[in-house]
Order: sequence, then structure tokens, then C-alpha cells
Amino acid sequence: MMNSSCDNIYMVLSSSEKVAIGTICLLIAPLSLMVNALVLFVIVCSRNLRRQPSYLFMGSLALADTIACCCFTINFLNFHLFNEDFYFQRAEFLLKLGGVSTAFTGSVGSLLVMAVDRYHAIYKAGTYKVLLTVKKTLVCILALWIMAALISFLPLMGWSCEDSPSCSNLFPYVDRSYLAFFASLVLVVLFLILLAYGLIVWWAHKHEANMCAEHPGLARIRVDVHLAKTFACIMLILLVCWLPVLSFMMTDVVTTELSKPQKRAFAFCSVLCLLNSGINPLLYSLRCRELRAALKSLLNVLGKCMGCRLPRPGCSK
Repeated sequence: MMNSSCDNIYMVLSSSEKVAIGTICLLIAPLSLMVNALVLFVIVCSRNLRRQPSYLFMGSLALADTIACCCFTINFLNFHLFNEDFYFQRAEFLLKLGGVSTAFTGSVGSLLVMAVDRYHAIYKAGTYKVLLTVKKTLVCILALWIMAALISFLPLMGWSCEDSPSCSNLFPYVDRSYLAFFASLVLVVLFLILLAYGLIVWWAHKHEANMCAEHPGLARIRVDVHLAKTFACIMLILLVCWLPVLSFMMTDVVTTELSKPQKRAFAFCSVLCLLNSGINPLLYSLRCRELRAALKSLLNVLGKCMGCRLPRPGCSK
């Protein structure tokens, strides 16, 4: 792979497909970057939000998705659109791939700790604030990012291959055993997220059943039904964005060769991961009333500051 052009191995997109995939990325990436950066900025600037573990986890998710929008878009487009005659350098490619993998692993990992955090906040509401302090939250986030980086840079640290049958058909220098490990790990994380949200819905349903038994004539809003609909939407989007990519990875692991149509489909499915990074702040952060209030307050302060810079009567010079 190092001594020959990878055009016929990995460069499978036609000219029209390159235009299409480039257009999709350039439409999604700026919007995703802007929304995630906005969420991260609000959390950093709000002292009240920084004191709450749930919003620190949201900040970790926004940071991961912000990095993913930048790293994925730049490296993905460079790989598929501008490197037709490029000779891949092992260390440089694996370094870039590790950066992209770290961002997406940090994103999925943040979704998991957020799901576990919500479970503990509901299931153990009485001891939640004692069990999860801001200091413990920061240590958890740091450990999450260290693990994400270690897992993602394993190919650069030696778990890779040269020109051998064990090499992936989707990524240069990536060993299929590592690809199986990475895809299996993400699948386990997705299952744990599904399990955590399932337990939350089950607890809410049990609570609602007890309340209905105690007050049979009282009209109530079914919180369990509302949670079930919300979490079903969250999991549907998460699975739609990640399962196609993971399916192609596992197919690459168990088969000797992938056809060019399969590789083309994988390239387009990879953009779904970028789309997921843009949807995450809409599902998890901007739906929170407290964060929206902090955003509104911050915008009011910025508006007043900008207004006082103009030469208006009553504004101090």
C-alpha cells in the first residue's frame, strides 16, 4: 500500500459521487459545527450550568461533536476527493484516522455516560447529588477521553498492517482484527445506551402504575409514555446513523473482498455519523429549558454590550 497508488483500492467514487458527497458534507458540517460550538460556549460561560454534572456531560458531547465536525470533514474530503494519486503515508494516515475515531468515540461515550447519568438521576434521586459531584464528573469525563484516545490510536501504536490479507478493504493500514474490536465496542456502547434508557422507561412506567393505583380518579399526564416516545426517537436516530457504518465494518471483517458498490455505499453511510453529530445538540442540549434560558440570558448580555458600543444617548463612553 505504501509503494503503490491506492486509487484502485480505496478511491472508488466517481466524479459525480465526489461532487454529491462533498456537497452533503459542506452542507452538514458548518451547521453541525455552529450548533455544537454554541452549546459548548453557553455551558462554558454559564457558572450555574458548569456546576451541574448533567450539563458537564453535555459539554463533553458538544466538544466531541465539534471536533468530529472539523476532523471528519477535512480528512474525509481529503481522502475521497483530493488524493487520487496520493501515496498514503502510514503514520500520517493513522494519526488522522485516530483523531477522527477519538472524536466519534468520545461522542458515543458521552452519550453513554449521559444515559447512565439520567438513569441515576431518576432511579437514585435521593443520593444523586452526593454520589455524583462536579469533581467526580470531571474525572469521569477525563477518563472517558483518555480511553477514547487510547482505543482510537491503537493502530498508530502498532495494531496495524502493511500489504497483507489481514488489511481492511475500507481503511489503509487498519488490521481487520482491530476493526472488529472497534465496531464491536461501539455496538456494545449502543446496547448499553439502549439498556439505560429502557430501564428509565421501565422505572417511569412502574412509578406511574403505582400513582394510578393510589389515585385512580386523578387525571394524569403519562410521563412514562412521553419518555418512551422521546427515547424511542433518540435511539432510532442513533441506530440509523451508526448501524449502517458498523454493518459495513463487520462485513469487511468477515469477507475477503468488498465490491466497489459496497465501498461507495460505505462512504455515503459514513456521512450519517457526521449528521448524528449535528443532531445530538438538538436532541440532548437545546431541548433543556435551563440551557435555553442560559442562552437567552447570554444573548441579552451580548446584545446590551454591542448596543453600548454604538454612539447612543445614555451609553457611557
